[in-house]
Amino acid sequence: MYQRILVPIDGSETAQRGLEEAIALASRLGATIRLFHVVDSLAVYVGMADQATLDEGRLELRADGLKLLQEARQRVAETGVQVDARLLECAAPSIGELILDEVRLWSADLIVMGTHGHKGIRHLVLGSDAEYVVRRSPVPVLLVRATG
Repeated sequence: MYQRILVPIDGSETAQRGLEEAIALASRLGATIRLFHVVDSLAVYVGMADQATLDEGRLELRADGLKLLQEARQRVAETGVQVDARLLECAAPSIGELILDEVRLWSADLIVMGTHGHKGIRHLVLGSDAEYVVRRSPVPVLLVRATG
């Protein structure tokens, strides 16, 4: 059935819940998981004045992303599921678009991701990468909601 499961992670509780669901599914199916994290360098530019500060901020975000991927990779590996990880560093106009690019690049056949489940005004203000992915994905998407 599903053999290549893409799991976008961002360090949030909902992403962690998505990862746990992906591990359970991959264990049952004998699938491989690819962890995917985007370091949005565009976020560094907001409020930064000089190049040295920009470079420092970018390096810090990259280090945080690598640490997040390493911890998640270790968690998956402990279960015996095959896992690899990819960090993408760019000025991201749409994380959802980058997730779908990764689906095509890696030939994923399922995406498992957490969603915050915002509604109303909060959803309009915050947007939704999960919604973007669901509406445009060429493969099935399993959304794991936040608790509460």
